[in-house]
Amino acid sequence: MTSTAPPPIPRAAGSFPLIGHALKMRDNLGFIDSLRETREPLVEIVLQPGTRTIVVQDPALIHQMLKPLAPSLDKGRLYDKLGQLLGDSVVTATGRDHVRRRRQLQPAFAHTEISRYVDLMRAEVTATVAAWERGQPLDVHEAMVGLSLDMLAKTVFAGSLDDAVFRRLRSNVSVVMSGVGLRMMLPDWAERLPLPFNRRFDQARAEVRATISTAVDELHASGHDTGDMLSTLLRTIDEETGEPLTAHQICSEIFLLAVAGTETTASLLSWTLYELARNPAIEARVLAELDEVLGERPVTFDDMIRLPYLDRVITETLRLHHPGWLVTRRTTEETRLGEWTLPAGTELAYCQHALHRDPERFPDPLTFDPDRWTDPAQEPPPGAFVPFGDGKHKCMGDRFSLTEMVTALATMLRSVRLELAEGQVIRQVARLTVRPRNLRMTVRPRAAL
Repeated sequence: MTSTAPPPIPRAAGSFPLIGHALKMRDNLGFIDSLRETREPLVEIVLQPGTRTIVVQDPALIHQMLKPLAPSLDKGRLYDKLGQLLGDSVVTATGRDHVRRRRQLQPAFAHTEISRYVDLMRAEVTATVAAWERGQPLDVHEAMVGLSLDMLAKTVFAGSLDDAVFRRLRSNVSVVMSGVGLRMMLPDWAERLPLPFNRRFDQARAEVRATISTAVDELHASGHDTGDMLSTLLRTIDEETGEPLTAHQICSEIFLLAVAGTETTASLLSWTLYELARNPAIEARVLAELDEVLGERPVTFDDMIRLPYLDRVITETLRLHHPGWLVTRRTTEETRLGEWTLPAGTELAYCQHALHRDPERFPDPLTFDPDRWTDPAQEPPPGAFVPFGDGKHKCMGDRFSLTEMVTALATMLRSVRLELAEGQVIRQVARLTVRPRNLRMTVRPRAAL
C-alpha cells in the first residue's frame, strides 16, 4: 500500500523575482488577510529573497505549531529583528534560555504583584481623563498611547524616576514605539542609512536604555524597595549563576515590555472605545454592570473577576481587533506539520487578526458581539482563538495587560463618554500592531448625559 504525497504548498500571487512579495507588503495586513480566501491550510510567501515563509491558516496546525512542536521551533526572523532593535529578552529568547528567563520574570507578574499595581494604574487614568477638554475632539489612539505609557512607567518605576526624567523617558519610548514596526520590516542595510528617521530612532533608543540603566543603578545603590516592578526584578536571582540579574538584563526586559506592551494596550483600548461608541446598547450594559458592582467606589483588583460582561467586551475586542498581525516561528530541524515535512530553516507565521475573523469559526465575524462568548458549547477549537499565543511561549504579561484594560475602562467610562462623528469611518493600519488610523472622538461629560 503506497502513501499519498501531500498536496504542494501554493505560493501567494504577486511574487516577483528578487523582491518576492515586497510590493504586496505595502498593505501588509490586507495582503495577509487576503490569503484566507485561498482556503489553503498553508500558503507560501516571500518576505526576503532566499527565505521561505509558510503562513499557517488552519487552527489545528497553528495549535500543533504552538504546543506539540514548540520544542523544535525557535522564534523566527521577526523576533530576531526585534532582538536586534531592542535587545535580547524573554520575548525573543528560545529553548532553555527562554525557560530560564521566563522563570526569572514570573515573580514580577504574579497575582500579588499585579494587585499592588492597580492603584497606580487607576491614578494615572483618573489624571489623564481629568485633563481632557470636555466638548473637544480627542485623538484617541495618541491619548491611549500616552495613558498606556504612563500606567506602565508608574508600575515599573513608581518610586524611581523624578518628573523630568519620566517625561523624557515617555517621549523617547514613544519615538522608539513609532519606529520599531517599520524597522522590523526593513532590510538591515536600510538601518545604516544617514536618514533623520534613523538618527531619531537610534538616539531615542540609546536614551531609553541609559535612563533605565541609571534607574537600576540608583535603586540598587539605595537598597530601598519602592514597591514597583523594578524593585521586584532587582530581587530576582539568575538560576544559572546564583547572582542577581544584571542591569543590562533588566534594561532589556523593561525596554521590550515598554515598547511592545504599551502599543498593544493602547491599540486594544482604542478599539474598545470605538466599538462602545458605535454600539450604545453594549456601552449601556457595561455601565449598568459597573454601577451594580462598584457603586460609587473605584475599581480594585478584586473586581477583575466580578465584571463578566466587561470581560466579554474585552475578549470580543481581542477577537475582532487583535493588535497582532504576524507571529513567526522557525524550524530548527526537519519538522512534520500536518501532512507536510518542512526542512530546517523554514519560517512559519500566522496572523491572529485574520484567524480571529474566520467566518467558519466565528459566525458574522465583522459584527462586534460580546454575547458570542456566553455559550461554552460555542467555544472555538484549539488554535482558532489565541489572543496571547499558546504553549510555552504564551505571553506572560496577559494578566497584567487585562488588568490594565479593566482598570482603564472601568475608570474612564464612568467619567466621560467618547462620541464618534456621524458617518465617521475608521480604517486600520498595521505597524507594530494593528491600530486605528485617525480615530478622533469628542469628549462628553458622563454626568451630562
